[in-house]
Amino acid sequence: MKKNSKAIVVFSGGQDSTTCLFWALQNYEHVEAVTFDYNQRHNDEIEVAKEIATELNVKHHVLDMSLLNQLAPSALTRDDIEVKEGDNGDLPSTFVPGRNLLFLSFATILAKQIDAKHIITGVCETDFSGYPDCRDIFIKSLNVTLNLSMDDGFVIHTPLMWLDKAETWKLADELNRFTYIREKTLTCYHGVRGDGCGDCPSCKLRQNGLDAYLKERDEVND
Repeated sequence: MKKNSKAIVVFSGGQDSTTCLFWALQNYEHVEAVTFDYNQRHNDEIEVAKEIATELNVKHHVLDMSLLNQLAPSALTRDDIEVKEGDNGDLPSTFVPGRNLLFLSFATILAKQIDAKHIITGVCETDFSGYPDCRDIFIKSLNVTLNLSMDDGFVIHTPLMWLDKAETWKLADELNRFTYIREKTLTCYHGVRGDGCGDCPSCKLRQNGLDAYLKERDEVND
């Protein structure tokens, strides 16, 4: 643990951000979480985040980002837009333009107020839906921009950046939080907690990673 260190986790209550929250709690002396309310498809996402933060005794901030809903219609902000994967190289209908740009910017502004230098996010470009704002090059670029904008030395950490979903499950297990994350998080685009609906792209990605990790773990234990 890094003594006298503060961190803030961008937190949705999903598998990835909850894994990052446990990672942060292991690595930093003081951890807070921030969730963004952008009138997302399922308000349960915010409720799950609140419940987990309360259970873990983590100070939790919920920030109003409803303007994003107005500016960036997608399947995550509109009930009348179908959740589907991109065709012919197009981005999935779940892509929300500018989301991570805004989330990380506001998380860093909040970090400035609480004197935290570390911002943790669960973005990943190994097993992901092709979102451009999940790429390592974007995170590094934004980190520089934020430091220049506030004349400070923030560090954006991405513990999952180069992990596939099986490796993310492995990390959860190494943190001794495998069962907690499997049962209590909400990753499903249709708002089903735990293992989810099994049909949406997010659930399929999560389940494929889980199956691969469980197979690997069983082989190691045999």
